[in-house]
Amino acid sequence: MIHFPKLQRQPELDALRGLFLVWMTLTHLPTRFSDIVNQPIGFVTSAEGFVFMSALLVSRIYIRKAHEDRDGLRAHLWKRALKIYGYHLLLLTLAFTVVAGYAVTTHRAAIYNLLNFYIAHPVVAILGSLLLLYCPPLLDILPMYVIFLAGTPFVLSVAIRWSWNRVLALSGLVWLLAQFGLRDVVHNVVVRATHLPIPLQETGAFDLFAWQGVWIAGLWLGARSAEGTLPLKLVPRWAVALSAAACVFFIGVRYGWLGTQLTEQALAIQVDKWHIGPLRVLNLVAFTIVFYRLRKYVVKMVAREPFLTLGKASLQVFCAHLFFVFFGLALLYNDIPELHGMHALGLLIVTFVGLLLVAAQVVRSKKLAKQKATLKAEKLEQKRVEMTNSELKIIAER
Repeated sequence: MIHFPKLQRQPELDALRGLFLVWMTLTHLPTRFSDIVNQPIGFVTSAEGFVFMSALLVSRIYIRKAHEDRDGLRAHLWKRALKIYGYHLLLLTLAFTVVAGYAVTTHRAAIYNLLNFYIAHPVVAILGSLLLLYCPPLLDILPMYVIFLAGTPFVLSVAIRWSWNRVLALSGLVWLLAQFGLRDVVHNVVVRATHLPIPLQETGAFDLFAWQGVWIAGLWLGARSAEGTLPLKLVPRWAVALSAAACVFFIGVRYGWLGTQLTEQALAIQVDKWHIGPLRVLNLVAFTIVFYRLRKYVVKMVAREPFLTLGKASLQVFCAHLFFVFFGLALLYNDIPELHGMHALGLLIVTFVGLLLVAAQVVRSKKLAKQKATLKAEKLEQKRVEMTNSELKIIAER
């Protein structure tokens, strides 16, 4: 049996999720900030960071339970996945009623194009969305999260039984097959089996067979950190130096500083976000190593409000941010791609005030629930002690 050191809560991990949520919100809102924060350093986005950190936290928290109570772990994570699925259904309900109604009434392209398949094929879209097959733009992260979370008990069990090396090797193989069209093959099989003619581009932007690599990497590092043997600590200095050089290279490619042959457009699929191309993998690994080496400085910048509160209520904040994104898109008209001036500023202020209020309410509710649970446990313990004392008194009187 592996010895697990006492798990200390690390607020900076919540703060990182909060940072990624702020980053994601700025990327999705239709303002000029969207272009500024979209891959500002190399080829790294908030989506990779959010998925990676979520997996790391899940594994870090539940790896002990995976060793001691696998049935309990499966029940707990499946219950969590079902809860997230419920939130996804709420977002779909909003999209298929209010948002779709507005799109049909106004014909504003920014909103209409998000739901054009649903508007044209409502029955197929509804059935497909319930099965997590149809995923409109902006509504494709939670389905991926649900699928990955539901499969996590199996992954952790295999890792415990057969070692993480085999899990990582299998994950790498699946990623490699994804680069050669595995998603297309599986999609065709699913369409024939379900008789739901949903085009591939309507199943979500993310290639799950490629993105599972990000989730598995997060699970692996989370498990290792819980065991006290984080692999990133073992990276030699020369590898850190090479990683730093790689980061500089990818930043140069991102901004077109290295000539016409080394640009994002020229490399295309190699740095593609949705399929996690080979060079993007190298880019993500390099930045992870460098940021881990600079963690002391990163923590000082990140481990503060409002990131801490936002990170503690990440699910609710994520859902709320989509509401404000839909609202922002509804304000666009004609061919205007983004809001400007006071309209953009007003949207940003309203959005982040709203997200902070949502996060504060969720954190407050969690705190009250924890206090009630503690008080209930104390009362039960007190009652047990009183009963024990009564029994001892009866025995003594006899």
